[in-house]
Amino acid sequence: MTSFKHLLIGAVGLAMAGSASFAQDCPTGLETVREGTLTVAVTTFAPYSFMDAGNQLSGIDGDIVNAIAEKLCLTVAPLVVDPAAAIQSVIAGRADLTTGDWYRTVERSRVMSFSDPIYLDSMGIYSRSGTAKVEDLVGQKVGTVQGYLWVASLQELLGDDLQLYPSSVNLQQDLKSGRIDFAVDGAAPGQIAMQRGEMGDLKVAISEPDERVPASIQPAQVGFPMNRNADGLVEAVNGALAQLKDEGRIVEFLGKYGLGPEFAEVGEPRLVE
Repeated sequence: MTSFKHLLIGAVGLAMAGSASFAQDCPTGLETVREGTLTVAVTTFAPYSFMDAGNQLSGIDGDIVNAIAEKLCLTVAPLVVDPAAAIQSVIAGRADLTTGDWYRTVERSRVMSFSDPIYLDSMGIYSRSGTAKVEDLVGQKVGTVQGYLWVASLQELLGDDLQLYPSSVNLQQDLKSGRIDFAVDGAAPGQIAMQRGEMGDLKVAISEPDERVPASIQPAQVGFPMNRNADGLVEAVNGALAQLKDEGRIVEFLGKYGLGPEFAEVGEPRLVE
């Protein structure tokens, strides 16, 4: 009886010690929009960011944010927004960060902070031929989405043959219908759609490097846009990201949505023009 009692006391002590250790792992004093909560401006941009059928934050960015929040002992509060309002939600202090394959750019860094780079987003060429050469776009009807890093370069190279679209959905519709011959868009979503048999006779290739289009040479690094004054939270998020990378979970999250480990090889942090 005495022996059992000692064992029981010891087990309780170990449990309490474990609980105390867990509690000590939780950062204290993190300033967020709402105490104890990580408010996330969620854009709908599969496979990076979307709300699933159970109304839970999902996608590559979503899964990473959920894992970060768990490490920081925060509850995720999704705030579904239009992509045009996502950045402003963070700047205005309505959200702590936003998801949706956001590039770490010089322009954005002037008004906000960024997490460390998480993965790469390469320029993709969508076609029926499967070409990866920028040269094959010259003299053809080409479409791309407004706001990408390669837009200015392609405008200079292609002139009036380049048509700008407000979204990837509109771009893909015109490519599939034959109104344009080629599309230039993020490679990852197209490659995933191709694997799933959703692209029909279209093929997606990561663009070969071409000096005329700098974005084809150095892919953009993706990070989480965060409020410029949230130094403590940025540091905590970066610490959690470093742990997730060391644990191999970033590669795991990318693989879950059909992207290879090479997308996680981000290199040294940089901002793109």
